[in-house]
Amino acid sequence: MAESLRDQLLKSGIVKQVQQERVREPRRPPPPGKADARPGRAKGGAKASKGPVPGPRSREEIDLAKAYAIRAQAEVRERRLAEQEAAEQARRRRERKLQLQQLLDGRALNKADADQVRNFEYGGKIRRVHVDAAQLAALNAGELGVVQMGGRYLLVSRQVAEQVRAIDPQPLALLVEPGAAAGVADDGVPDDLMW
Repeated sequence: MAESLRDQLLKSGIVKQVQQERVREPRRPPPPGKADARPGRAKGGAKASKGPVPGPRSREEIDLAKAYAIRAQAEVRERRLAEQEAAEQARRRRERKLQLQQLLDGRALNKADADQVRNFEYGGKIRRVHVDAAQLAALNAGELGVVQMGGRYLLVSRQVAEQVRAIDPQPLALLVEPGAAAGVADDGVPDDLMW
């Protein structure tokens, strides 16, 4: 059977059982001769309003209102923490991107007149970079690497590729290990195979 909201709040720990077990203390009437000093009261103890007077709220209603307020505060706190974490991650990404741009500035070895294509897998898709014959041999030997930056694939030296890996390994698209089998990648396809 469905549980009441009160039971659910008790199970979640938002409302404590102690609050429910408290004994109600009877209200004491003001001592004789002292007027009720609360604002909004007219003489004779009645409110000075024209509308109907709502009855007193029960203890359960007060506890539920407190529980809802506590839950709302907790949700606001969690949302604020999530926003702060997302902002911190975005700030770190921006810093890494700026470091990579400064590192790669002027160090790309791409040539406009490259006549060969080196295919590689990056991001789950087959990508390509245009190289000349000397760069293809150096790339397959592990002396050069490929870094993805700004939608382009930049050919860089091994030292620069290692520095990129130290800053952020995600943009490093291709870096062949020097001790790998001669001309054969991990998938058994020769590196110099023309597609």
